[in-house]
Amino acid sequence: MRKLTAWLFLAPALILLAIFSFWPVAFGSLLAFTDYSLIRETHWVGLDNFRYIFDNEMFVTGLKNSLLFLLMVPFVQIGALSLAVLVNNQLPGIRYFRAAFYVPVVTTVSVVGIMWGFMFHEQGALNYVLRACHLVGAPVGWLSNDTLALFAIMFVTLWRGLGWYMVMYLAALQAVPADMQEAAILDGANRWQRFWKITVPMLRPTIMICSVLSVLAALKAYQEVDVLTQGGPMNSTFTGLYYAYDQGLKHLKLPRALAASFIVSLFCIGIALVCLRYLKPKHR
Repeated sequence: MRKLTAWLFLAPALILLAIFSFWPVAFGSLLAFTDYSLIRETHWVGLDNFRYIFDNEMFVTGLKNSLLFLLMVPFVQIGALSLAVLVNNQLPGIRYFRAAFYVPVVTTVSVVGIMWGFMFHEQGALNYVLRACHLVGAPVGWLSNDTLALFAIMFVTLWRGLGWYMVMYLAALQAVPADMQEAAILDGANRWQRFWKITVPMLRPTIMICSVLSVLAALKAYQEVDVLTQGGPMNSTFTGLYYAYDQGLKHLKLPRALAASFIVSLFCIGIALVCLRYLKPKHR
């Protein structure tokens, strides 16, 4: 009877997930193996769509860029943890600093794109400061240079994500028992030793969750690309997911878009499982 009651409570959420998540994912995955079109009969084509996208230089570049986005994951996690340690102090005005660090998280990506578009413009604030400090002789095309554009977008993604992970780490830090810290102090441990021997082991579940979420966000990078460069210059900022958007909504090649999404999803699942395997907290 208790199991039946539990399932009845779960039923509304499971029905909504089945309709709006599980079924679209399953049906979309199936269509990736067809030549689906809104105006003609659908036929099974097997792996043709996958062969096409892997022969397409734009998708290969996008997949490489998606994997390159993973380089920012350690910086996001280290930066967020450092900020959490910093704001986990009872200092005057510390609440305002916490709010300031979290503002980018609640700012819409369109506003972020407009703001950083002005900042990265050749006549924008960033180049003005660099030239005023005599660090560069001529304006740098942060978003028009095919070598720098992707790294500029990665920086914006990092800037947006720091506040979110900072809050998660801050909550975990405040859950660390104070008596453990006090006992370590009595044993003569300094602050650095307490951090590595007590705080970090207690944070391992949070580190695992934040790392997996950060990896998934990196592989699914799309919004910043769309608002800042639209895949340019010279397709150098295409990501795997942006390629799927470009094929599906701009060129109406839905099977190719679904095939690209399927491949990106496999990468997400595989790398997330690796993170879970190696970052899983040890039983205490």
